[in-house]
Amino acid sequence: MVIARSLRALDWLNFFVANVQTGFGPFIASYLAANKWTQGEIGLMLSVGTISAMASQLPAGALVDAMRNKKFAALSAIVAIIVSALLLAASPTFVPVFAAEVLHGFASCMLVPAMAAISLALVSRADLGDRLGRNARWASIGSALTAALMGAFGEYLSLRSVFFLTAALALPAVVALRMIHYDAPPVVPRTPPGKPKLTPEGEERESLRDLLKDRRLLIFAACVVLFHLSNAAMLNLAAGEVTAHMGDNVQLVIAACIIVPQFIVAALSPWVGRQAQNWGRRPVLIIGFCALPIRAILFAGVSSPYLLVPVQMLDGISAAVFGVMLPLIAADVAGGRGHYNLTIGFFGLAAGVGATLSTAAAGFAADRFGTAMSFFGLAAAGALAVALVWLAMPETRGTQAVNEDEKPPVKA
Repeated sequence: MVIARSLRALDWLNFFVANVQTGFGPFIASYLAANKWTQGEIGLMLSVGTISAMASQLPAGALVDAMRNKKFAALSAIVAIIVSALLLAASPTFVPVFAAEVLHGFASCMLVPAMAAISLALVSRADLGDRLGRNARWASIGSALTAALMGAFGEYLSLRSVFFLTAALALPAVVALRMIHYDAPPVVPRTPPGKPKLTPEGEERESLRDLLKDRRLLIFAACVVLFHLSNAAMLNLAAGEVTAHMGDNVQLVIAACIIVPQFIVAALSPWVGRQAQNWGRRPVLIIGFCALPIRAILFAGVSSPYLLVPVQMLDGISAAVFGVMLPLIAADVAGGRGHYNLTIGFFGLAAGVGATLSTAAAGFAADRFGTAMSFFGLAAAGALAVALVWLAMPETRGTQAVNEDEKPPVKA
């Protein structure tokens, strides 16, 4: 009963956390533009958030690893995001916006591994794929519904109201977090100097140097870079290309391109988690990564703006696979050896590097060689990602205790 209640609360936690994170997407750019910021100033401030997130990935993951109470780590991150939203709503001037972007960047990097750690504490490792799929389903539903709600607030009230709504939606997330109960790991005695450090499970904790020598970690990180190198700029490039050929409906088409894939993620994510347990990680990764080059080539040939939405539906396949597989492979590589959350941070850093290179390279290629050639370049990066998974990525499923049946004890 307590386990079931905690798992339902985790569903709602994912739903409301996705609600909160939606407020820090395109709404910031619109809000700043409406307050007379130039495009250069907006781009600089958004870059501050990106750089802050990239710089925070490893420290935030290491901090969550070091904290025994993962719920407190998640709560601290949610409170920091509330403060960020209120800073944005309070004043669209440089200092509060800068502080909000930096604070949100660090808090987000802490929240993701904390929620993954809570999921791992509630289910066995053998059931982790199913649980992560369910997490992704509820997060996608939350993102899609909240994007529509925030759009209505911005349209009929004010853009500032979006950030007050963001802060308000964080409060149910706190309630859901408080309803989750699990036993904290045992306290590990301080390790004498010269002796190997232990994890709470009593296993020898790997050093960071040993972790970085793991071939699985490095190859999947390279796959993550290529994935985001192909994916990050794709919709922006397509939207920019069709905007000049549409009338007033362009924003509706772009909104549909964002919302529709979220429902596909919600539908597919549990299936992805189950098949990752049944088939292994590599076959599922190949399916998700194959959608990238196909989508890029289709975008290169799209002439009608209304075809954007059907093509963008392929993004739902890729996003479902990537959202489930990243924390699952992190558990395979480092779970039980003391660096699970740091590993998630490492993969998050790889994603940030790939996304940053994607937007810069795609924009340069479009200006120099044309949009179609830029899409072909993104398709090539996606094809390289598929090839790397196919030829070099080891199967990681067998590295975890797949026959583990016992769930950890959960307290009332």
